[in-house]
Amino acid sequence: MVKSNILQIHTINQASYQQVWDYQEILMQKLIKSKRKPIDLHSEMTTHHLIFCEHQPVYTLGKSGSMDNLLLGKETLASSKFEFHKINRGGDITYHGPGQWTIYPIIDLESYTRDVHKYVRSLELIVIELLKLYHITGTPVTDYTGVWTGDKSDRKLCAIGVHLSRWVSMHGLALNVNVNLDHFDNIIPCGISRDSRSVTSMAKEAGSNLDMQLIRAQFIELFVQHYPMDQILSIDT
Repeated sequence: MVKSNILQIHTINQASYQQVWDYQEILMQKLIKSKRKPIDLHSEMTTHHLIFCEHQPVYTLGKSGSMDNLLLGKETLASSKFEFHKINRGGDITYHGPGQWTIYPIIDLESYTRDVHKYVRSLELIVIELLKLYHITGTPVTDYTGVWTGDKSDRKLCAIGVHLSRWVSMHGLALNVNVNLDHFDNIIPCGISRDSRSVTSMAKEAGSNLDMQLIRAQFIELFVQHYPMDQILSIDT
């Protein structure tokens, strides 16, 4: 049986982090459930998902992260405009908010590769290819995930942290486009000392704000070059 791969594109705005996390879980479990069916009941189609979200301001701490990297006290955090969540992705602490595309690929890697390292590297490469369109040089850095720029690769443009279950992915990457970089001052991003590395955005590197919707379209085009799909559908969320 020849299987087809379908990609559903979801764009979510004005939702809390928990709502988007719950939505990821629903899509992930649905995809896992479809893999558990007896072989003769399997669908000829595998439906993957790509979620784009501009979150309300939120700090998220990965399962290997340290609370010491959150520089706001509990009372200050509680009275602030920022949400905070401990989550099940890899990595340490990061920030999500307006002007940043947080992108969640929920895909069955068994349709492509059973190699988590290769999957993470492919996400980095997609971002690097996207940055080239804006004459920004991006690069991976040994011992760290994500994409960096600068003469010494000292400025982080994109954070990556994933979680997999039965080879189905969730969580993903946070691409700083026009994001307010001041919001990173309340954390030690990814647990990496500010003395050695900092955070930047595409807008800062390019010298002007960029078109979020165009970047979304360009990311999708590059994503399906790495993960070919037989059909792409846009889903209103």
